[in-house]
Amino acid sequence: MALLEVQGLKAFYGQTQALHDVSFSLEEGGITTLLGANGAGKTTTLRAICAMVRTQGSIRFDGKPIERWSTEDIVRLGVGHVPEGRGTFVNLSVDENLRAAAYTRRDHQAAARDLDMVLTYFPILRQRIKQQAGTLSGGEQQMLAISRALMLRPRLMLLDEPSFGLAPLIVQEIFRIMRRINEEAKVSMLLVEQNAALALDLADHAYVLETGSVVMSGAASVVKSDEAIRKSYLGY
Repeated sequence: MALLEVQGLKAFYGQTQALHDVSFSLEEGGITTLLGANGAGKTTTLRAICAMVRTQGSIRFDGKPIERWSTEDIVRLGVGHVPEGRGTFVNLSVDENLRAAAYTRRDHQAAARDLDMVLTYFPILRQRIKQQAGTLSGGEQQMLAISRALMLRPRLMLLDEPSFGLAPLIVQEIFRIMRRINEEAKVSMLLVEQNAALALDLADHAYVLETGSVVMSGAASVVKSDEAIRKSYLGY
């Protein structure tokens, strides 16, 4: 069953139209990736789902139309957004960042259990728990950003360029943990990622965007073997 269904999505920054009739779906428990060059509309698609830009078209989450909902209500519904550039509170400690992310939750015992779960996924953060977020390495800040989204107990995580600016070994570690989170916590994921080869290895489904429109879609393994995709995005 589709957890997220997007139909005929248009998005606007002022008078400028950034998305043109984008349609795709994401299966419950699945990992879908959006591929494309810079400016193709990938980040805008994530922002549109979270009601952070003006949109037209249909966005349904678990069968509910959410295109007129506020960002806060969409988050409460179970959509966690990990924006490009981390989005952590640099002056707060790791612990304070994680607790701040869960402050709207009423069940404090469940939030405490989730804090322990998050630190099990990212043991380096347990070691850094009292450290100011701004003093963490880039990889640790990315782990904290993912952890903050997990503290909301999301059913769907929107991940915008999680590998950006990170060393290859750190990226492999983060993607390995993301797969674990998907499999163990049953969190569905919509992934925007410049590293197409990495994204296609993680995802089960892929959509390719060009100038605000979907130009190709299919199983990640099929998209990965497409000659035009290989030349344009995978470099071989």
